[in-house]
Amino acid sequence: MRNLRLLKSLRCLKLQGPGTPQCFTVRTDTGTLLIASEYSVTELDTRAGQVVNEVSLTVERYLPEDGGGTVVGIQDLPDQESVCVATATGDVILYNLNTNQLECVGSVDSGLSAMSWSPDQELVTLTTGQDTIIMMTKNFEPITEVGIHQDDFGEGKFITVGWGKKETQFHGSEGKHAAQRKTIPAMSWDDRRPRVTWRGDGQLFAVSSVCPLTGARKVRVWNRECVLQSTSETVNGLEQSLCWKPSGSLIAATQRHPNKHSVVFMEKNGLLHGDFTLPFGKERVKVKELLWNSDSTVLAVWLEDMTPGEGCQLWTVGNYHWYLKQNLYFGSDPQRAPAYVSWDPERPLRLHLVTRGWVSLNYDWGWSTDHSHGEDGHDNANVAVIDGDKLLVSTFRQCVVPPPMCAYDLQLPAPVNLVTFQRQRTNELAALTADGHISVYGQGDFLYYDPHTNVVLRPNIVAVYRVAVDQEEPLALRLLLWLREDVFLGVGACTDGPSQSKMLILGPSEAQGPQPTLEIRSHVEVEGHVISMCHSSKTGTVALQLEDGQIRKFLWDSLKPSVVEWQDSTGCRINFPDPCVQTALFTIEEVASNVSSFVVYDDFLLLTTHSHTCRCFRLTTLTVKGLQVALAADGGQNQNDQNDETLRKIERGSRIVTVVPQDTRLILQMPRGNLETIRHRALVLAQLRKWLDSQRFREAFECMRKLRINLNLIYDHNPKVFLESVETFLRQLDSINHINLFLTELKEEDTTTTMYPCPVNTTGQSAPAACGKKVDIVCDALRCTMESMDQHKYCLSILTSHVKKTVPELEVALQKVHELRVNPPSAANAVSAEEALKYLLFLVNVNELYEHSLGTYDFDLVLMVAEKSQKDPKEYLPFLNMLKTLEPNYQRYSIDKHLKRYRKALHHLSKCGEEHFTEALNLVKDQRLYSEALGLYPTDSPQYKALSCAYAEYLVEQQQAEQAGLLLWRCGEATRALQAFVGSASWRNALCVAEQIPLPSDQLALLARDLAGTKLIELRRYTEAALLLERYAKDCEEAISALITGAVWEEALRLVYLYNRHDIIETNFKPALLEGKTPILHDKVLMIFRSQKAMFTRHKTRLSVVRELKEKARLELLDEDVPDCPEAELYSEASSVMTGSHAGSKYSHSNSRISSRSSKNRRKAERKKLSLKEGTPLEDMALLHALAEIIHSVDKMREVHSLLKALVLFQFDGQAGRLQHAYGEALQMIEVALPEVWQEGLQQTQAPITGPNSTANSIMASFQQPRPSATQDSETPPTPKMRNGVKWKLSILK
Repeated sequence: MRNLRLLKSLRCLKLQGPGTPQCFTVRTDTGTLLIASEYSVTELDTRAGQVVNEVSLTVERYLPEDGGGTVVGIQDLPDQESVCVATATGDVILYNLNTNQLECVGSVDSGLSAMSWSPDQELVTLTTGQDTIIMMTKNFEPITEVGIHQDDFGEGKFITVGWGKKETQFHGSEGKHAAQRKTIPAMSWDDRRPRVTWRGDGQLFAVSSVCPLTGARKVRVWNRECVLQSTSETVNGLEQSLCWKPSGSLIAATQRHPNKHSVVFMEKNGLLHGDFTLPFGKERVKVKELLWNSDSTVLAVWLEDMTPGEGCQLWTVGNYHWYLKQNLYFGSDPQRAPAYVSWDPERPLRLHLVTRGWVSLNYDWGWSTDHSHGEDGHDNANVAVIDGDKLLVSTFRQCVVPPPMCAYDLQLPAPVNLVTFQRQRTNELAALTADGHISVYGQGDFLYYDPHTNVVLRPNIVAVYRVAVDQEEPLALRLLLWLREDVFLGVGACTDGPSQSKMLILGPSEAQGPQPTLEIRSHVEVEGHVISMCHSSKTGTVALQLEDGQIRKFLWDSLKPSVVEWQDSTGCRINFPDPCVQTALFTIEEVASNVSSFVVYDDFLLLTTHSHTCRCFRLTTLTVKGLQVALAADGGQNQNDQNDETLRKIERGSRIVTVVPQDTRLILQMPRGNLETIRHRALVLAQLRKWLDSQRFREAFECMRKLRINLNLIYDHNPKVFLESVETFLRQLDSINHINLFLTELKEEDTTTTMYPCPVNTTGQSAPAACGKKVDIVCDALRCTMESMDQHKYCLSILTSHVKKTVPELEVALQKVHELRVNPPSAANAVSAEEALKYLLFLVNVNELYEHSLGTYDFDLVLMVAEKSQKDPKEYLPFLNMLKTLEPNYQRYSIDKHLKRYRKALHHLSKCGEEHFTEALNLVKDQRLYSEALGLYPTDSPQYKALSCAYAEYLVEQQQAEQAGLLLWRCGEATRALQAFVGSASWRNALCVAEQIPLPSDQLALLARDLAGTKLIELRRYTEAALLLERYAKDCEEAISALITGAVWEEALRLVYLYNRHDIIETNFKPALLEGKTPILHDKVLMIFRSQKAMFTRHKTRLSVVRELKEKARLELLDEDVPDCPEAELYSEASSVMTGSHAGSKYSHSNSRISSRSSKNRRKAERKKLSLKEGTPLEDMALLHALAEIIHSVDKMREVHSLLKALVLFQFDGQAGRLQHAYGEALQMIEVALPEVWQEGLQQTQAPITGPNSTANSIMASFQQPRPSATQDSETPPTPKMRNGVKWKLSILK
């Protein structure tokens, strides 16, 4: 779908050299032309327009002085800084470009007819006058010499299996006479000279020569060692031109048929493989040469018209069809005819020509897609393709057909060189033909009409203008824009200088003439070559791009047109770093080197990359830096690209053709030429938002249903507007199925924050502020509106709204179906009860619906559902008949118990009388409905007491004896309550119950001693145990002993002095401080401090070593080279796995096979993970957990404050001082080490990112991001918090 557009042309005049140019070569290092004539070799600088150097070939008699000599070949040799020239007399001359010296490196007595160098310039082949091939090295050392005409076919000779002869084979439509056809000799104008052409890789070359026996041309293929490989079959009418496609697939030649003239293609085995016909009559032209450009995309055909006149055509191929893209006609003047034509070896689309009159022409071409520029729904998304004298126009709004097919074609009187579309009426176009005329086409009759599709309008020709521009050379206008109805803007060459362009504003001439004329109304000269123009239909601005990347603004609509520099808002000039083939206003293509095509549509920039992706960016939020970053990470380098909604993978080599305005379609063309239509997600969402904002719900719904966009977006985009426009929504959809589909897809998820985040500049509304869930709000709103509009028409949708709610209202839906059965509606569009029930069964599982119908206790409804199900009547009829015989409450109890609705069943069973209480009690025990059951009976009833006792037994089993005692106590079971309180160590409640019973004093003392000795002391509740022993057991000595055991020093001293037991101080108190009868002593505490301190130091040192080893392993992994193989993408995708395995250790995760079915196994697996064994994968995590435990245990020892006070009281200052000093050192060591152990950033979460501000892409990306090995399988413990506010130190101690 692309055309060739002339970007730049250089024309050098007045460079008259000696003789007539015969051939030339392009000097690759300087870009100059080395032109050979019958007298000399001239070096011409086309950009400066002057001769750089010249050397005579007649002085040393390499060529005769009378001008009768011929140069058969010339080749630039950059490695040798020389030029090789071959003459017809047989001399091979080496011209040194540095010294201007000529050296004859070889001579052939029989003369030379052709010279051709291999593409790598390691070999050179010469054809001699004796029809031989001489192959030499680049140093002109002969390798071999063989004859051109060989009797043998070659090494690639076909194998025959003896199945007849050629004369007996089928010859198609030509018939059997083809077998007796005689060989036709070469044309009379054939120069009989051999043609040599090399394949692009330099492994093969082909020679076309005239056979001396038949007089016809044959093509022979030779390898690099000059060994014959194959000989072509006899091709009648084969002409002299020959060129091997650089990509190596085909050899191009021309063939003259009795009724047509064709370019034919041969394979390397000599067999024909395809052709195309030249658009000329019989024997009208002769083809002088065929020339492939360096990337094999364009074939140049150098023609000589028999009338006379010469020209050059440029052909391209797409989808197996050959298009004539450009036609260069040089007129009938022999001096203007090309003497030699050649493609540039380095720039694929640069064509060099030198005329016989010593005029040099350089043409730089570029690819362009000519499409309409409309932005409304009336634009047909036209794309025009040039094919000779035809324009193939495709209208992608109506149809997408693969080229060369099209919606319609326009026949013109001459080949087309340029095409442009009008900016206002965007479906109208104008074409510039090779004869210098512009044909204008406007809207006309219908091409066809289909009631199921849109109408395609075929434009009719409105006018044909002759362009009043100097036509001395082809393509006087190289760029063309149709600005207004009668205003065209063109770019022509400036005759004042080779590096200037002329902007031409063309308009219809007011002078009357036989033919309408476009004359130059005004012109502006521009310093530099204008290589592209673009026009904004909104602002009317025209931007020009110069060859060096500079941007200019052309003020064409002013009184005096002018060209000014383009500046941004800050006054800085805007230039491209490199020239761009494709430009559009407000976009820059060359911010990255991997962009293959782009298009600007509405608020989006869409582009394709060489990494085979299509990106879509929003211009309002796009920056050049952001675009560069996005494109630099393109092609899978970023793992999260696959979740990026602006990115879409496309077929390799795809290019953008156009975007259908006000639609979601993006047209791509594949390398082979066929088309694909994609709907980029960003375009689709932007169009959907426009439709939803304008309340065009039907278009939005159809698009979302077709492209599988979540229908929740209809509501989520703007909930308030949707709820206000529910009736509009229903009327536009006007389809029960579509409404039901919308209802069934409703979810609580807000798609504008998860799946389809709103762009920054859009005014998307958040969820409604009203209380309630989204699904319930939408279902209720739709149901109310449908019931008010027509409840019979929307019956099925109303049922759907009931079923789809977060808590399905199946009973309500079943009641509505039952009402339809009882009172059938008379409306024409009403739904019968059978249809409604059948639809309800489609939404809900039949067994679930049967159970819900049974839960309504309406047996008619149950039977109606059962009849529509696949249930056997033998299954449900006996059960229903049995239920009908039961008392109503017991009947409902039976139904609820069958449906496992035990709370309702208990409620109904409680109404059935005392005779069913045993059954109720068993139900309560089985289903543990104790709390519900207690609320169903009076508190003074025996049933309540029985339920309380049963509940208490259950609580005792659940280790909740204290609550069981409360239940028993309030229902009068004091003895059982006392046992429960004693069992739970609830001594206060136990004593209260004992006083209520009441117990004798001796039993009460025994109870107190039992509670203190067997319960409270075991639970280390020493203060409470001492209270019981002192007040109820009347044993102060045991009470003091309990307090000393619990290290409650101050309370113990209080009782000692209260009961005047000073002897206990010497017998129990001081020994407890010094002799080790208590769990917390200064000597024992000192040992604990030292052990904890040593363990802390050891773990901290090991942690630093482990971290250093893991960091070293990670750096080594980053330095590893990823293998260059087809599985390289697998390595990049598995980078997180590689990181985890390399950064761990030599041990594998052996616990991966441990089952996680039981909590015991899970705890065991966690313990194995956090092993302190050196070298385990999670050793660093285990060390962190161990260090945290040490810190917590040391921090809890701040109760040493009580011990210090007791030691000081009894003058043990030395022991107290050592204890205080040791504990202080331990705390200080921990506080200093905390920042080192828990480094900054260690606590950054590695969990997947979720929440209201996250999107589907961010959640997926967070799941897929690589995790550090240290946190891969276990969570990092938080930094321990020290209780620095607790005062433990005594200031009286030093």
